[in-house]
Amino acid sequence: MKKLVLLVLVFAVFGCKKTEKKESKKLPIKIYALDGGSILVNKLEVFSQDTTYTGQSKQFTDAYYVISHPKGTLMWDAGLPEQLVLEEPYTEPSGTFTIRRPDSLKNQLASIGFKIKDFTHIALSHPHFDHTGHANYLKDATWLVQENEYNYITNDSAKIKAADIYNSIKELKKIKKLNGDYDIFGDGTVVIKYMPGHTIGHQALYVDLGLEQPILLTGDLYHFEENRKHRRVPSFNYDAKQTLESMDKFEAFAKEKNANVFIQHSPTDFKRFKEYVNQK
Repeated sequence: MKKLVLLVLVFAVFGCKKTEKKESKKLPIKIYALDGGSILVNKLEVFSQDTTYTGQSKQFTDAYYVISHPKGTLMWDAGLPEQLVLEEPYTEPSGTFTIRRPDSLKNQLASIGFKIKDFTHIALSHPHFDHTGHANYLKDATWLVQENEYNYITNDSAKIKAADIYNSIKELKKIKKLNGDYDIFGDGTVVIKYMPGHTIGHQALYVDLGLEQPILLTGDLYHFEENRKHRRVPSFNYDAKQTLESMDKFEAFAKEKNANVFIQHSPTDFKRFKEYVNQK
């Protein structure tokens, strides 16, 4: 009888442990998502290698992020240029995008209690116009960039042929060149993940806030949910094969870490992100 009671107690203890919900332990790290602009894609077909999206359009958001860590403050991506803080949206000459930015960096940072001078680091997922908008304002921060990306956009030829890209980052003089993944603060909580293909040195970002799941920001590896589901590669990517390889690497890492993935151009994920990081 005593043996039976003991077995019941042991089973009860281990059974409770199995059903316990994983408790979150918030770390002294904060992350904020800010609105770097609105992008209406009028010609969605550019986001596939074929004619899948011909005749379709889609609304994108253009998020950028502030990560506050005890060892420094990082800005991840930089939204649309401030020249696009307009009363009416602007359609660029090709007609592909209709774009507008809601407010200046200074005002947006003030809304969360930050100033431009607070930033120790800036990292861009890649140097396309919708990710470099206010980058030059952070000239006192250290720019974390893949070495191949840096060389590609700052060589003498690029300064002429792709002057818009070069001019959007030319004030960033404090540079740390990376070759692959990089643990920014040295404790595994904020890590750049090298995911080339969209551009030669494209990056994603891993952030562990101590919540039930860590966060994984896609950069432009994916632009919207359907592209992730069907592994579709935009027509303007630097290397389609490399993009698909990075998708495999990204998904394996997300599974390994049980990460909560957020697509940076998704209006749905922009809202979902804020709900997740502000949970009690």
